[in-house]
Amino acid sequence: MSKLSTEELRQQKPSRDDFVKREKNKVVLILDGIESSHNIGAMVRLCDAFFLEKLVICGELAINAKKLRKTSIGTQKWVTVEEKKSSVEVVTQLKNQGYQIAAIELCQTSMSYLIADYTLPIAFVLGSEKKGVSDEIVALADLLIHIPMFGMGNSMNVSSAGAIVVSDCIAKLSV
Repeated sequence: MSKLSTEELRQQKPSRDDFVKREKNKVVLILDGIESSHNIGAMVRLCDAFFLEKLVICGELAINAKKLRKTSIGTQKWVTVEEKKSSVEVVTQLKNQGYQIAAIELCQTSMSYLIADYTLPIAFVLGSEKKGVSDEIVALADLLIHIPMFGMGNSMNVSSAGAIVVSDCIAKLSV
């Protein structure tokens, strides 16, 4: 069995004009204090892959455009990306608009993503690997979820964590 060529893959896609007219999945990713341009670029690719509504990058940012472009491999053209100072303000605004807020953070009351019940619209909040999701966001969240870790480490790369949870959400909701 041979792999699909780029031309064969392109044939399965809508035209660029049709693509921009389609309604995106009502899923927002919020990055709370993530500063790595490589991680942000990977999250842009994730948003494109699952056709998410938008990516909101919160905090003091010093994004390296070259690294972001390299990691996102052109998908940044198709993803709505917003930069905001305060993740609390973004979460509060989305919550007021009816979004379920799900913080991906290991807490005493968090549950495995495998048993989480998601509702649309939803916003997933991911924090930096050093600090995690801020305490203020944890307090605002409707749902606290974690990824069970079976090795010696306590966490994984934020883009891997985001991919696992977003994939699970999309599969459960069949959007």
